[in-house]
Amino acid sequence: MTEESAVPDPTARSTTSHSLRLVLLVVLSVLLLASVAAVAYLAATRPVSALGIEGDQNALQSERETVMAQSEQFMLRINTYGPDLLDGDTMPKYRELVEEVITAKFAADFEKNAPLAEATVKQAGLARTAEVFSTGVSAIDADSATALVAGSITQSYPKSPGSDERVQTEPAPFRVQVTLVKVKGTWLIDDFKPLTGTDEAGGGALPSVPPESGAPAPTEGASP
Repeated sequence: MTEESAVPDPTARSTTSHSLRLVLLVVLSVLLLASVAAVAYLAATRPVSALGIEGDQNALQSERETVMAQSEQFMLRINTYGPDLLDGDTMPKYRELVEEVITAKFAADFEKNAPLAEATVKQAGLARTAEVFSTGVSAIDADSATALVAGSITQSYPKSPGSDERVQTEPAPFRVQVTLVKVKGTWLIDDFKPLTGTDEAGGGALPSVPPESGAPAPTEGASP
């Protein structure tokens, strides 16, 4: 072998280096395409929460706040009425306010029982007001939710027939579970029930009147 033939051929070395770079480029391209495909697959199959993309805490919190606000409004509206709402024998405004926040199914039951409240107002002069202390959401998904509402109900009635002086009872606490469904994008109350046993204040009754008939008899000298 001559000295000249022992010297590496620069052209051959350049060709080999170029080939290696091409191979590496092809391998990297394949890996990149595989990574993109994997990401696309994971994005397409990633679990989606009931309220949107999983992890969207802002959307979830907004829905929870809406559910709590609607539940509070329901308890305030169904437990607030009195002689000032009477129009003849009924309380149209009371019915309207309650039915704004309930489903059609629940409204059918409400309409059957609303005359009980109207009767106590007309016959005994009963008035009721509610106060909500706290609300919370125990369960929620895309179209249903369960909320807990705690508060108190205060009743008053004339001290004597025709008297402007009224007797007021001590506030009676209530704690109820409210079931909601989303109808055309709006959360509406579909049902509710008391969580504190027998609720003499009517917090779990429909339409939230005392089970035994309502207000105490308005007699002379009555006391809370």
